[in-house]
Amino acid sequence: MEQDNTFSSSSIKVEDVEHQIKELLPSLPRALEGTISELSLYQGFWCLTKYLAGAISFQRCFQAQDTDIIVASNPKSGTTWLKALIFSIVNRTRFTPSNTPLLTSNPHVLISFLETNLYAKQQVPDLTVLPCPRLFSTHFPFSALPESIKVSKCRIVYICRNPFDSAVSLWYHYHEMGVYKEQFEMPMENFFDVYFEGISWFGPYWDNVLGYWKESQEKPNKVLFLKYEDLKEDTVSCLKIIAEFIGYPFSREEDRDGVIEEIVKLCSLKNLKDLEVNKNGLHLSTKSPNKAFFRKGEVGEWVNYLSPSKKKHLENVMQEKLKGSGLSFKLFI
Repeated sequence: MEQDNTFSSSSIKVEDVEHQIKELLPSLPRALEGTISELSLYQGFWCLTKYLAGAISFQRCFQAQDTDIIVASNPKSGTTWLKALIFSIVNRTRFTPSNTPLLTSNPHVLISFLETNLYAKQQVPDLTVLPCPRLFSTHFPFSALPESIKVSKCRIVYICRNPFDSAVSLWYHYHEMGVYKEQFEMPMENFFDVYFEGISWFGPYWDNVLGYWKESQEKPNKVLFLKYEDLKEDTVSCLKIIAEFIGYPFSREEDRDGVIEEIVKLCSLKNLKDLEVNKNGLHLSTKSPNKAFFRKGEVGEWVNYLSPSKKKHLENVMQEKLKGSGLSFKLFI
C-alpha cells in the first residue's frame, strides 16, 4: 500500500491514524502471531504490530531539518554503541567524561527512536522545539523513510553487522526482554533459518542493509555506511570519519590531546555496561531492562552455535543475497 507523505505534524490527527490502522491491519501478512513480538508486513518490511501506529505517524508527520543527524541501523548491529559515540562527538564541548548524561541516561534516551518512542501510540510530538542539531534514530529501511528525510540535507549514519552475529544478538535480546516466554521458544539453529529468510524486526535483514548500502554508494554525502566489525577493529579511525561526516570534525589539538581516545573509553561496552543506569534501569518506551542492550559485542561468536552443514548453507544464502552488490562482511577479526 503506497503511503502519502505530504501530511504535516499540524494537520494529522490521532483519529486519522487510528482509523487507518483499523482498516489496514487485517490485510497485512503476520508472523509470530500470538506473541508480544508479533510482526506485520508493512510496505515490504516486518514491523512490530504494536508499533505500527507509531510507524505510520512517523512516516506522515516527521519533517526533517537540514541539520538533523539520524542514526539508522538494522536491529542488534551496534546501535546503542553508535548512539553513545555520536552523542559524545556532538556534545564534546558541552560535557566532559565526568559529567556527561551518558553516566545517568541510557543512550536510547539521549537519541530516541522515532517510530517506537517519539511517535509511539499515534502521538505527534512537536520536535521543532528541540535544539540543533537534533539527534534521532530509526530501524526503518531506507525505502520506507519519510520523504522529508530523503530530500533534506540531513545526514544518516547507518551501522550494520554481519548477519550471523546479528542473529545471535537478536536471539539473546529477545530472551533478555522476555519477548517469547512460554508463548514462543525457538532453538538457535532454527532462529538462524527464520532470520536469514527475512523474518525479523524491521527485516528482511538483506533489504534493510542493502537499501542503505546502495544509497551510501550513490549519495556518500547523505549516508555514511559503517560496519560494526570495522568500528570494533579501529574505533579511533572510524570516529574521525563519523565526526567529519556529521560536521563535527576533531581538530588537530583535540587529536593531540587525546579527546578521541577519551570518547572511545567512555563509550566502550565495558564502561557503558557497568554503569548503574544500564545495569538496573528500564527502557522508557518498552519497560524492558536496559541491560538487555549490552551483552558481549564480540565478532565471530556465531560459530559456536552452528553445525558445519548449517554454517555452509547459511554462508551460501548470504553470498546469494549479497551477490552483485559489492558488499561483504568480515565474519571474524
